[in-house]
Amino acid sequence: MIDKLIEKIIEKGNPTVAGLDPKLDYLPEDMIKNSFDKYGETFEGAADALFSFNKELIDALYDIVPAVKPQSAYYEMYGIEGIKCLSKTIDYAKSKGMYVILDAKRGDIGATSEAYAKAYLGTTELGGRSEAAFDPDSMTVNPYLGTDGVKPFADQCVLSGKSIFVLVKTSNKSSGELQDLICGGKPIYEHMASLVKQWGIDSIGSHGYSEVGAVVGATYPEQAAALRALMPHTYFLVPGYGAQGGKAEDVAKSFNGDGLGAVVNASRSIMCAYRKNGGGVGEAARAEAVRMRDDIMFAVKK
Repeated sequence: MIDKLIEKIIEKGNPTVAGLDPKLDYLPEDMIKNSFDKYGETFEGAADALFSFNKELIDALYDIVPAVKPQSAYYEMYGIEGIKCLSKTIDYAKSKGMYVILDAKRGDIGATSEAYAKAYLGTTELGGRSEAAFDPDSMTVNPYLGTDGVKPFADQCVLSGKSIFVLVKTSNKSSGELQDLICGGKPIYEHMASLVKQWGIDSIGSHGYSEVGAVVGATYPEQAAALRALMPHTYFLVPGYGAQGGKAEDVAKSFNGDGLGAVVNASRSIMCAYRKNGGGVGEAARAEAVRMRDDIMFAVKK
């Protein structure tokens, strides 16, 4: 549930999430060599190295960063072994008390969305019992098939105590090709904001925010400010800070006056900090996470 994330943010005084989007190119050579020496140059070897990398990052961050956001594509790229690594990463982060947002951007026609929702937010029936296939706390959802594509996810949030973040205004350069089109006198992303409010209206938590959140990119701060005004009870997942060019003053527009309302993601700038600043993977990631926290909190308090 979104309250769980908010409470971790308040506890740590840190409204950020570390993206875990690993690929072999990002890893230290000795880490890759150790895994390939054990398993050969195979998907199993690659997945072993990725998990070692993630584990070092999580161990360095769990006490200061409230959440992690693994992006499923970076694991799917390594086949079945990559998917196993994703599952292990989710479980390990949760064992350390971190909130896990799975960035899977699923969304399809109703019956298929229901299957996705069970896979990532609920449980799968196995004869006379059921079990979670994956068990993140939250996931991202692509809403462009409309209400019947999103409702199964929203319903599963209520059933399983989870949350979702729906794509509204994304951080990529070409997002405006569709999201900024004017329809009925306002851009598509504002129509989507209205739907997000509607989908979450019956799931407001104790902190005043809905279980149905919104993905709003840091790279479009003016649009973020407009969306913040339109969706006062919607929590924002804000990608685009750091490597994509979003700055703290841009990110600040996604927050409410209570200092809450947004959780800001950075991936490469944290994962690869050791390359830029030296030191070990975990040590450098922690230093960058502290710098990011302080940078954003200064802008939010202003």
